[in-house]
Amino acid sequence: MISPTAKTSIVKFKDNLQKEVSDILVREVKYDLFVNSKFLISIMATPIDEKALIIGYLISEGIVANFKDISKFEFNLVDEFSINVEISAKINEENFAKLNSYGIIVSGCGSAKSLNLLPKDIKAKKFSGEVKFSKRLVLSRMATFYTECDLYEQTGCVHTAKLYTSDNEFYLGEDIAQHNTIDKALGKAILNGANLGNSFLMVSGRLSSEMVVKAIMHGVPLIVSRTAPTYLGVMVARSFNLGLCGFARGQNINVYSGELI
Repeated sequence: MISPTAKTSIVKFKDNLQKEVSDILVREVKYDLFVNSKFLISIMATPIDEKALIIGYLISEGIVANFKDISKFEFNLVDEFSINVEISAKINEENFAKLNSYGIIVSGCGSAKSLNLLPKDIKAKKFSGEVKFSKRLVLSRMATFYTECDLYEQTGCVHTAKLYTSDNEFYLGEDIAQHNTIDKALGKAILNGANLGNSFLMVSGRLSSEMVVKAIMHGVPLIVSRTAPTYLGVMVARSFNLGLCGFARGQNINVYSGELI
């Protein structure tokens, strides 16, 4: 069984002091899900309560209408990354076929699908590390993160992403799903001809692997969050030499990959 958490060394800045510490991160794992030995879909999830996850997922997605309709349910962890459930129930074959045609259900909020989640699957260049940002600049921009965010100010119910390109220019994305905010902010910058190679991306939520991959695919050298990354997110960032920081609040920030100057 895979542990739901993992430890890694990071650089922590707190109260203007810098030190290397051991940090605990949540894991995300790609499970291949089979129903009656027939492949359904791949799901990115934290490796805990997998049986409950699958029951809930099958009903949520309309594969099975009701738990009472299941006369047999056998959960089998085939290996660390494959799950097979043997069930006797009326299966909605139309919904099964639709899900089967998708890529991977990612761990970000919403029902996003992605084909780029593991380092070996990502077709992108490794960052040179030449573009660096100061801790002071990053924290000063994070301090004003929620300014000019109209939807957030009106509702308090959306995620936000901001792409910093210069002192006088940033691009904002707001959405109920974090992955959409990143696409929106990057899309605006691309449409305006911005130089993404000298930018950094700020997000309101956690940095799971698919969020990290978006920065890599667009050539954005640094991604920063107010909260934590996942373990896989950190491993992906390190594989591509992407700068990745979390818990950027006040004068405090954790550096999980890359460096700040």
